[in-house]
Amino acid sequence: MLQRVASVLLILSAAIGVPAGIAFHQGVGSTSEPPNKSPLAEQNLAIIVNQANPVNNLSREELRKIFLGERSHWPNGHRITLVMMEPGRPERAAMLRDLYHMTESEFSRHFLHGLFTGQVFVSPKTLNTPVGVCKFVFNVPGAIGYVRASDVNDSVRVIRIDGRLPEDKDYSPRIQAPEAKLK
Repeated sequence: MLQRVASVLLILSAAIGVPAGIAFHQGVGSTSEPPNKSPLAEQNLAIIVNQANPVNNLSREELRKIFLGERSHWPNGHRITLVMMEPGRPERAAMLRDLYHMTESEFSRHFLHGLFTGQVFVSPKTLNTPVGVCKFVFNVPGAIGYVRASDVNDSVRVIRIDGRLPEDKDYSPRIQAPEAKLK
């Protein structure tokens, strides 16, 4: 029985792009960003959808439900397909902090539990580059994802969050600049 549960957890963790160790060990996998070659300026993330998606604006609560896998279809009937950056990327850390309000391990547990119980309808596809995310969203009519605003291209459409676009004041989510350490 234990072996069957372990097998199911491995399959589910692979389906949502979570390293198997995170699925089994609470607290493993942090949301801390990897060291950068140069300091990152604060940058806003753009929430992107396929050009054919009729949605132009989502509330933060609607966006959160979509990204938590609690909503399965767009108003036009297309199935929602989530795409996220892989663990360890600053874009993912920003989404976990600003939208999910979860750590990486809490996020993993949410999807593993939700998929197992049927409470989560959609598990995210995990990609490692902004170009890959844009290509995926372009090719999948119901896709939604995020990239830095500077990585958006004409193949996808940016949607408003609470009526705001990434260039607007008080927009969130954003990648935060690393804080200078006091001596």
